[in-house]
Amino acid sequence: MNKLEYSPLVRRKLVSLRKWLTEHFDEKTAQDVLGGILLDADILAEYEKSGTSIAEMYNIGTDYWYIFTHQHYLVYRFTPGKVTIIQMFHEREDFMMKLFGVSGRTMESIEYWGE
Repeated sequence: MNKLEYSPLVRRKLVSLRKWLTEHFDEKTAQDVLGGILLDADILAEYEKSGTSIAEMYNIGTDYWYIFTHQHYLVYRFTPGKVTIIQMFHEREDFMMKLFGVSGRTMESIEYWGE
């Protein structure tokens, strides 16, 4: 089994998400959402290839992978014995643009969300 690590940035985003969910909903909702995200991330410790390879999906030279959980993308990479979650994005963020400067959004998505 691999060691699972969260970057400092992802840790801060998780704390901010918990605070936001607690303020806008309640503590139980915050616990449920964060608990679900962390449980899904835990799967990567044993099955690091259970996510989607960004290189294969978007034909970009990178060793980054992602999983989608509870309206968030967790972007990670793995090396022998370790999985590091390096970034977290909400589903409405274009994480491909932020990470690589290329849009991962389809015209259908843009029209649907009106952006």
